[in-house]
Amino acid sequence: MAHPEPTDACPCGQLNVRQKPLAYADCCGRYVAHFDTTPAPDAPSLMRSRYTAFVCEQADYLQATWHPSTRPAALDFDPGTKWLGLAVRSHRATGADRAEVEFVARYRVGGRAVRLHETSRFVREGGRWFYVDGDIRG
Repeated sequence: MAHPEPTDACPCGQLNVRQKPLAYADCCGRYVAHFDTTPAPDAPSLMRSRYTAFVCEQADYLQATWHPSTRPAALDFDPGTKWLGLAVRSHRATGADRAEVEFVARYRVGGRAVRLHETSRFVREGGRWFYVDGDIRG
């Protein structure tokens, strides 16, 4: 999937105070498109923007927001994947510059529904949050 239009609903599913979907440009789009100047302000925002980057197959953003200690050399996207939604279950600070975010991402691949339930770990370095790793839950 290409980048959504700025006024399209953000793929992460974040809602505004009126319970309407936030526009891509007002939600994850500002982080994905402008990582150098507009980093995600907290771990939950980075989690959502990384989900959006997976939906839009934005490997450059995913690599840039992955901590160098655990970042893979390359990312491959399954062309048959259709992302269906994200639910952030919880988030908590685990230190001054560390946090965890529990989420469930749903997608379909090859006609099969998949549910990815993970608790992800994030670290803030130099004022920017990075994904470190996560534990997949059953």
